[in-house]
Amino acid sequence: MKQTALKVFRQPPERLNCAQSVLHAWREVSGKASLAVADLKPFGGGRAPEGLCGALHAACLIAPDRADALKTAFAARVGSLYCRELRRAGKNPCDVCVAHAADLLASAAGETTSMAA
Repeated sequence: MKQTALKVFRQPPERLNCAQSVLHAWREVSGKASLAVADLKPFGGGRAPEGLCGALHAACLIAPDRADALKTAFAARVGSLYCRELRRAGKNPCDVCVAHAADLLASAAGETTSMAA
């Protein structure tokens, strides 16, 4: 799923943001389409609720029953849950966050059967 997300992140023709890229990858891999990719356009670039990383926000929307575990694992990998902090630290650019969020979501999908349909 990670490679699928990275193929569309900020790439023409759609130029999807971080949140949209994770959702797009989920839709491609799972075949589930409960959320539209366009619905996540407002959540890129640090605009996800509470300032969360948009890629992480998308993963949590897709797997709400695993949101706490996703957040814990994401923070352990990249150092924060929050876009502004991640950008300020400069250690994990957005594409790295997209890759980690997609990877964690793929792992969560294997652990639960109650993913968002």
